[in-house]
Amino acid sequence: MTDSLRPLLFPAAVAAVLMLSACAQAPARQPAETVREAQPKERTEPLPQQELTGQILYQTLLAEIAGQRGNLDLSASAYMDLARSTRDPRVARRAAEMALHGRNLDMALQATRLWVEIDPESSQAHQMMAGLLVSANRLDELQPHVAKLLAQEGENLSDGLLRLNRLFARYPDKKAVLTMVEQLTQPYVGLPEAHFARAQAALNAAEWRRGIAEADKALDLRPEWDIAVMLKAQLQRAESPEAAIETLRAYLAGHPQAREVRLQYARNLVGARKFSQARTEFQRLLGDFPGNADVIYAVAVLSVQLSDWAVAEENFKKLLGKDFAEIDTVRLYLGQIAEERKQFDEALRWYAEVVPGEQYLAAQLRIAQLLAKQGNLEAGRRHLQEVRAAGNADRIQLLLAESQLLRDGGRTQEAYELLAGSLAAQPEQPELLYESALLAEKLGRHEAMEAGLRKLIRLKPEHAHAYNALGYSLAERNQRLDEAEQLIVKAMQLSPDDPFIIDSMGWVLYRKGDNEGALTHLQRAFSIRPDPEIAAHLGEVLWALGRRDEAKRTWREAANAHPGNEVLAEVIKRFAP
Repeated sequence: MTDSLRPLLFPAAVAAVLMLSACAQAPARQPAETVREAQPKERTEPLPQQELTGQILYQTLLAEIAGQRGNLDLSASAYMDLARSTRDPRVARRAAEMALHGRNLDMALQATRLWVEIDPESSQAHQMMAGLLVSANRLDELQPHVAKLLAQEGENLSDGLLRLNRLFARYPDKKAVLTMVEQLTQPYVGLPEAHFARAQAALNAAEWRRGIAEADKALDLRPEWDIAVMLKAQLQRAESPEAAIETLRAYLAGHPQAREVRLQYARNLVGARKFSQARTEFQRLLGDFPGNADVIYAVAVLSVQLSDWAVAEENFKKLLGKDFAEIDTVRLYLGQIAEERKQFDEALRWYAEVVPGEQYLAAQLRIAQLLAKQGNLEAGRRHLQEVRAAGNADRIQLLLAESQLLRDGGRTQEAYELLAGSLAAQPEQPELLYESALLAEKLGRHEAMEAGLRKLIRLKPEHAHAYNALGYSLAERNQRLDEAEQLIVKAMQLSPDDPFIIDSMGWVLYRKGDNEGALTHLQRAFSIRPDPEIAAHLGEVLWALGRRDEAKRTWREAANAHPGNEVLAEVIKRFAP
């Protein structure tokens, strides 16, 4: 055995202990992703000129044995004391690893600080330090360590800049991260990746315009950079979906083979509800990816939106022979397409093929509705009852669906009694309370309706539609209008963009004589959802304002889109027979 170390080298026995220990221990858990991912290049560590003493051997064995026995705090503490006395970076690293493995973040930080102090050029030390500081939410101490890592990247600097934001992914203060990224990238502003990193940080911080400006700088330095164009469009979409679409369209005009850009362009068109244009782009992508299931699915769904049943069916059926994750959704769509074509037996066959899972309930409801639509309401009810009896977890939804079948079939009293019977056994079930209250309203049982909704509000004070239903009922009956308005205001606070709640606000304002205020709300509600009952209210307010041609046009267009709607038909009969 050698009795001196130049630099410190552990004897074979100790090395064996370390090796066996390392094999026995699970790998140290990294606290967060750091800038560098590749293994550092070989370098000479600043190892101390140190003799191997009995005390060093004892502490090393103590630390390793404690670690093997699961006493990770003792192991880390022993290694920490040894690192302070020997100033050996390997020992400091081992102390940090043991502390980290034992989830002792404070000890891991102490050990890693010592490691950085002993070996300030170690990229591994700075990596661990950066990850620990991010995990501890100590951004104020982080900058010098990340700056050092970037400076060490060399020819990999561009990749390091592109990975920079990953380091801060879990840090909650995204605006502070943006400031940090701007400071870290200042030495590299001649590189497009520096501006890309800033744009990414701005996106995360919801600083859209700063991000767009940085994306533009990246594109000035590298005009044909697909991912920078897509990032710019992503930033633009928050404030102007049309600007995002134009950015992608303009880039594709000069780079028609940029497939990822075209995919994002198509998705943006879908988001803007430009379904025809979106389908054209997805069909073009099909030429590049003829077997891509996601692209085929997109074309099929968009074809449904455009009521192009032939193209939709053709593409959905292509997916049946593929290992497509949403195959039951495909079957559900094929059933709906068959329904649209009045091919009811085929629709039932598709729905019956949906297996228990995410789409199973929807398929069973469609079967029952289709049976009722064919004039066999009792068969539809029996189907729902059989599914419910089979122990289906969606028992309440199945019960509500059966009630809806009865209501749609003009058997409102039976629908109410069905829910009332179940409510007697479950008096605080929110969905039963709500739906039975609506049926009570339809039957003219206003006291029962109000009692049910007020009980629901007590049980579920955030139930926006309970406030809305009660407020609308009062407004419709022209009673307690101030109270009705207060209820609907509360509903709007809970769900400000719900078109039916906005419609209720317009209706109560109309009842109170504020026709202009009513018009504003009703027009907004109708723009969100052109529902026939909203159209009925909108037309009535237009009529009251003397804009009778607009009222008639609103009613006529709604009647053409929704023939047979009772509320709309009654209003037209009353005002413009």
